[in-house]
Amino acid sequence: MNEYARVLETTEQYLLTLKELGVRFLGVQSETLAELRQPPRPVVEEESVEKLEKPPDGAVDKEPAMVELRRRAMACVRCPHLVKTRKNVVFGVGDIHAELMFIGEAPGADEDREGEPFVGAAGQLLNRIIKAMGLSRETVYIANILKCRPDTPGQSSGNRKPTGDEMKTCLPYLLEQIELIQPKVMVALGATAIEGLLGKTEGIGKLRGKFQIFRGIPLMPTFHPAYLLRNQALTEKRKVWEDMLQVMEKLGRPISEKQRGYFLKT
Repeated sequence: MNEYARVLETTEQYLLTLKELGVRFLGVQSETLAELRQPPRPVVEEESVEKLEKPPDGAVDKEPAMVELRRRAMACVRCPHLVKTRKNVVFGVGDIHAELMFIGEAPGADEDREGEPFVGAAGQLLNRIIKAMGLSRETVYIANILKCRPDTPGQSSGNRKPTGDEMKTCLPYLLEQIELIQPKVMVALGATAIEGLLGKTEGIGKLRGKFQIFRGIPLMPTFHPAYLLRNQALTEKRKVWEDMLQVMEKLGRPISEKQRGYFLKT
């Protein structure tokens, strides 16, 4: 079965599931309708596809590969309960050639509405942390373990932690992003991100500040920015900043005395 047929079959199964649940109308984005109006791509033998996708020198053309990955993620219907409630698939944002990649757990209400990770209050704080490192949101890459906001049935507000099954289902998209970007260093924001990547549940307090290795890439666990919004203590801010100093050193970035002194008691 070719890729188009697989997607069509999955979509049909998903729509039948919604019908059984009593859903009669679906909101569809104009971009999705435009994509559906396109004729199916011609079927190409696997051997020919391999020859087309792999340049002679073995290098990967990141831009079209990331565009294709994004297309697949945006059309994903693997978790019907999340598809039913999401407004947007939150794929990722930033420089696909970045040396540094930040990974969070899942979109919240703001991210679901905007279709971009870390755009709420926690995202604004993350932007300030990145700026303090001498970088910008545009020069790093930011993504989540989960591309859809976890549904919150019966709740009018708030978020919930992704389940293990949800993370396992969505993780392949993130792994492909990492494989394409090939960052020199990654930062895992919060315990759920570490659990999704490494399967470790010891707690972020025990893991933060110590580099882990994920698929050959140094991975720094640290507190999620949302935690710093809840706990404004200077000592907690300093812990995160010490983690970022280690990241900067690993990247070989210059560190000024002013930067080394951030959040230290005077």
